Amino acid sequence: MEHAVRAIAEPRRREILRLIWSRELPAGHIASHFAVTRPAISQHLRVLKEAGLVSERRDGTRRLYRARPETVAEVRRFLEAFWDESLVRLKHAAEAEEHRKRHHRRARRRDAP
Repeated sequence: MEHAVRAIAEPRRREILRLIWSRELPAGHIASHFAVTRPAISQHLRVLKEAGLVSERRDGTRRLYRARPETVAEVRRFLEAFWDESLVRLKHAAEAEEHRKRHHRRARRRDAP
């Protein structure tokens, strides 16, 4: 999962996933959407493929790529769970801080002359 999360951390890779989300495209067509070299796009496609986020199919000399929605869905579930847990911890920390401040204010009022 970590490999997939790292793969989508790069903005161009996310854009590649958007391009091939619902259709299969050849590498050259994908590369034409970016102002970088074809080898750079090939490297991005390799990273996405190794992370399980895209599938590759050969058609003669062409390589066709398509997003793998099931793997992207797994990443989404992982990230949602991560953020849910993080937000719960943040909520508890904020509540504890508010409780501490309230307790501190009450103590100052009691100690005031």
